[in-house]
Amino acid sequence: MTEQLKPVRRIVCIDDNEKSKCISDAASPDVRTDPARPGYASTRIWVTDRTPARLKNVRESLDATHTIEPPAGGSVCRIVDFPPEASHKGKVGAKEVQAFFAAMGSPAASTWSPNAPHPYMQKTRTLDFCLILDGEITLVLDKEEVHLKAGDTVVQRGSNHAWSNRSDKPCRIAFSSHDGRG
Repeated sequence: MTEQLKPVRRIVCIDDNEKSKCISDAASPDVRTDPARPGYASTRIWVTDRTPARLKNVRESLDATHTIEPPAGGSVCRIVDFPPEASHKGKVGAKEVQAFFAAMGSPAASTWSPNAPHPYMQKTRTLDFCLILDGEITLVLDKEEVHLKAGDTVVQRGSNHAWSNRSDKPCRIAFSSHDGRG
């Protein structure tokens, strides 16, 4: 049985006439799941459409199109929960992976192949800062694998990869993804 993680609390603060205040304190409303992986959840926290980011007159950003990658010149912050793979290992193929990446708004990110080291291999033109918040996970690369645990960080620079939770507990990762170039 997949352990349920609590929703991701999102607090949005602004500067209002030189005084800071909170304008939102609730579970983030943009959560995507994967039917092929019960317990998987990708929660978008905030999206920017440029750097430097606008700070004034922006009260919400989740109306931007949902994709794994940020908008051109922008960034996206999300929290992703990866369930243990035992529940879906061997049950995920091209059809399920294709449906997942399409639902995430990024069908071209998938690098699925029958010979790939993991079905959910992906590659985006992004610089990603990844912080393992809870649990443990294996970063699957083309030539190697790296075991990670809570507190570890990864700087992902446009490389082909997947996340494989081989433990018996969920793993939660914070991602800050930024548009990149070759």
